[in-house]
Amino acid sequence: MTAYAIAHLRSVTANAEIVEYLQRIDATLAPYGGTFVVHGDLPEVLEGEFPGNLVVIAFPGLEEARAWYRSPGYQAILPLRTRNSDGAAIIVQGVGPEHLATDVLAGLPVEAAR
Repeated sequence: MTAYAIAHLRSVTANAEIVEYLQRIDATLAPYGGTFVVHGDLPEVLEGEFPGNLVVIAFPGLEEARAWYRSPGYQAILPLRTRNSDGAAIIVQGVGPEHLATDVLAGLPVEAAR
């Protein structure tokens, strides 16, 4: 099942370290099957506030996403981003094409599922 590494970068200081990070990240993704799905475009905010931008990278599964993030190649460039940006990064499991919104009810407490 596809997994996603997602970063909400609220602010980024564009400098030589960020340029280096961008020049090197693609090579860290390739061994793990990672591909950019969303990168660099400012979102159209429909509700609430969403400062900054979103980066979404797809991986074949959670194992590959975790292995990429922990890899020596990515860990070597990670400080280039974290020193020059403010944001949060997560890894999340995707859902299949048959997924329905009500499928999440099975994981909710009994009271909420009624």
